[in-house]
Amino acid sequence: MASELYPGIAPSLLSSLVRPQGPQWTPDALRDLVTRVGTELAGPLLDLVRFASPQRWWARLALTEEVELWLLSWLPGQHTEPHDHGGASGAFTVVLGSLSETYRYSRGPVGHRTHAPGSALGFGAGRAHQVWNTGLAKAASVHAYSPPLVPTREYASLLDIPDHLPPLPPARSLAALRLEPVEP
Repeated sequence: MASELYPGIAPSLLSSLVRPQGPQWTPDALRDLVTRVGTELAGPLLDLVRFASPQRWWARLALTEEVELWLLSWLPGQHTEPHDHGGASGAFTVVLGSLSETYRYSRGPVGHRTHAPGSALGFGAGRAHQVWNTGLAKAASVHAYSPPLVPTREYASLLDIPDHLPPLPPARSLAALRLEPVEP
């Protein structure tokens, strides 16, 4: 199986955590992955994370045929636009600070929750959300998606989500993509 791992971040542990489960990971498996990465690699992740403005900073930690894993930073006020994950299931956990999330499944009500450090969430393909740092402190989070490389769709509002979210094809193949370290 082809895979790419971020250089210097516990390659043997990362490799064992993203081993094949396939062909797609469930939301529960993705939640378990981000929980383990956020817990077992908290020190190296906090050493790696950088904070940037106006655009958020991120680094892809792992990419396989089945899953991709990211580390993201959030300065106070930074956020995503409302978006879905193109038919991919996902998960995230907060490793520093806290994040607010507004979310909605097709045909469902809009919900809101705040995620504290250590909280983790797995979600299915039919979910859209907006995530932001509404606090006064910096935040960092680990995210995972399966299948990998699926583009997101943005919306003006979570109320604009259609009744059905068809899956999108991957943006690129794993063979065509190589990870590059992110400069601090």
